[in-house]
Amino acid sequence: MCIAAITVATPVLAETRTDVTVASPWEIASYDPTVSGSIVMALEIMETLVDADEAGTLRPGLATDWTVSDDGLTWEFTLRDGVSFHDGSAFDAQAAVFALTRAWEQPGILQKSPINGIFEQDGKVVITLETPFTALPSLLTHSTTIIPAPAAFDDKGSPSALIGTGPFKVTKFMPPQSVAMARFDDYWGEKAKLETATYLAASRAETRALLAESGDADLVFTFDASGYSHLQHVDTITTTAVPIPRAVLMKVNASHPFFEDVRAREALSLATPRAGIAKSITRFPESAATQLFPPALSDWHSADLEPLATDIDAASALLAELGWKPGDDGILTRDGERFEIQLRTFPDRPELPLIATALQDTWRTIGIDLEVSVASYSEIPKGHQDGSLEVGLFARNYGLTPDPIGPVTEDFGAEGGDWGAMGWTNLPVAEAIQIVASTDDPQARAAGIATVTQALHRELPVIPVVWYEHTVSVANGLEGVIIDPLQRSYGLSEMFWAE
Repeated sequence: MCIAAITVATPVLAETRTDVTVASPWEIASYDPTVSGSIVMALEIMETLVDADEAGTLRPGLATDWTVSDDGLTWEFTLRDGVSFHDGSAFDAQAAVFALTRAWEQPGILQKSPINGIFEQDGKVVITLETPFTALPSLLTHSTTIIPAPAAFDDKGSPSALIGTGPFKVTKFMPPQSVAMARFDDYWGEKAKLETATYLAASRAETRALLAESGDADLVFTFDASGYSHLQHVDTITTTAVPIPRAVLMKVNASHPFFEDVRAREALSLATPRAGIAKSITRFPESAATQLFPPALSDWHSADLEPLATDIDAASALLAELGWKPGDDGILTRDGERFEIQLRTFPDRPELPLIATALQDTWRTIGIDLEVSVASYSEIPKGHQDGSLEVGLFARNYGLTPDPIGPVTEDFGAEGGDWGAMGWTNLPVAEAIQIVASTDDPQARAAGIATVTQALHRELPVIPVVWYEHTVSVANGLEGVIIDPLQRSYGLSEMFWAE
């Protein structure tokens, strides 16, 4: 996994600063960890029981160590002593149990695990399971499992404030656009070098590029291709691109009459111009996806899979096998029904609408009339839940937990998931996922992963388009910056301005 350490020039005679401004596309729309937990964790406001470094190696967080019983059904987490929340209250097992239980009860990564109880015992957090699940510590690094203070909830148990244990505390929160923070001087670990930090959510790529170029933001994430190219010539900043375990993919409703036959999904894949998209839109030609999991996920990326290809003639032939025939206007028809479908995407990642347009143009050449809907990212999980989604285009990070089995379980388990399979079930895959999640045996784990990757490659409940490059700009003079390929942290507590 690639980790980028940024070295930048030091401005001459510059006054030493103690603040930093970060900008990214992602709004902080809620106090709720299940909604905005990824940004809250990345800003080091709240922490998890288990942490992970930039290489994905697990390490102590709010728990100093953890053990599992011989039968694999009971996990005990020993908590760190002397930890305070930002409001001065003490962190303890009761606070952790409340937060984790709430996360377990919400749709998400813990709900997909075989947990049957979370409780406090002798000052420890104890989690009991229905079946062995060796991936549990990895799941407890996920952003939805951050631990807020009891005071962060109102009298009905709903999140009402951003109060955690991290090296930065919130001084002003203006959802969904910004949050101001100050160093938490009573932090249990090494204190942050910066005194204050500000986070700005800027959904438009043009706005983020302007923030980087003008110096109004010091650390800026995610540019469109033209903005990234332009910023490489701005001498006040350093730009970089880091391969990360994220893929741009299409989620296909496999229960839709048009897509229930795997040949239809294969046709969509064959009519996806990956090389052209990677060269002309994302501008990283090597990022054209040959399979779902990027090379950064070495255990899940397989050299044995035949690379996904683009073949318009083969796509047309498969649709003809399924009874589709061109109408007078060139759009395919079958039994009096036109091949008209809607693709939903969102503008937060600037390349997505452009990719959607490329798909619209290419698919029309094989007779598919594709309507592109660009709206809130929430329209994709909403469409999954109410059954209205036909095709969704988005970017999925399989490094949300250091062991990808977390998001894989969430996406491709028996019931699928908001960002994974829809209308598609595969019992051998569900069983293999359970094996991978419950064993430490390397051979059993490798066999299970192979079953999963081969089935996803063959049956295409999601269709990979390109792998992701994480684009970043850093103001000259800002040092100690490490770009986390797992995107767990912005690393604010490590940063400082050169004197």
